[in-house]
Amino acid sequence: MTENLKQETVLVTAATGKTGHRVAERLAARGVQVRAGSRKGEVVFDWENQSTWAPALRGADAAYVTYFPDLAGPGAVEAMQAFGLAAAGSGVGRLVLLSGRGEPDAVTAESALRAAGVDLTVVRASFFAQNFSEGPMAAGVAEGAVVFPAGGTAEPFIDADDLADVMVAALTEPGHVGQTYEVTGSRLLTFEEVAAEIGRAAGRDVRYLAVSGEEYKGMLQEAGFPAPDAEWLVELFTMLMDGHNASVTDGVRQILGREPRDFTLFAQGAAAAGAWG
Repeated sequence: MTENLKQETVLVTAATGKTGHRVAERLAARGVQVRAGSRKGEVVFDWENQSTWAPALRGADAAYVTYFPDLAGPGAVEAMQAFGLAAAGSGVGRLVLLSGRGEPDAVTAESALRAAGVDLTVVRASFFAQNFSEGPMAAGVAEGAVVFPAGGTAEPFIDADDLADVMVAALTEPGHVGQTYEVTGSRLLTFEEVAAEIGRAAGRDVRYLAVSGEEYKGMLQEAGFPAPDAEWLVELFTMLMDGHNASVTDGVRQILGREPRDFTLFAQGAAAAGAWG
């Protein structure tokens, strides 16, 4: 495989998402021309509308690929297969794919993208620390409760800023083509410990409310998720919380040459920024 290290333009898919906007900002700071793809942005890119892919890819040297809602989700394999062909047809030289750690269905989607023949780096990430400060879970935390069907299972939460640094390195530096990395935070935390960490940082009482998969599915539906989506999410979370991901890796150190940011620092920074009111 060859590596194109003089990339002028990088397409960032889902550029308004947790990792997408961070990757776009870091690339721009390095002087890379960023094409920020989103459903309603200047560069239109919609995973549910294949007609938007080729125009967004045209003229790009590389792309950061983050599939919504999850690479293990329904339709992801077909989307990766089609996107890979579109990227190859547009002359894109390098793809960096965000995948989920310990997700067998995501591995199948990875393979579908790899089959297109474009140089590929895969980064499999653990749960994001920012799930507690950005998006649906943040509202519950602000009200004093981390609600999730995790039981007592521990997870090595990764900071999305660390993950973005990893992605930018894979997009712009040599040595990453063809590699598959697993990246995590520096230590394991149960969701009960997460609640305690956030509570200390925010100066308030935050507790972990363990719920069953069925209870969580009902909560998702009450929040507006269609029943099939809620069912699939609960199946995914049940699989991920069976303990097989309860270990840390040295992926961040391997790629960036430093340790990942500790969850305590994430919680303190999020609290200071007003994430939980």
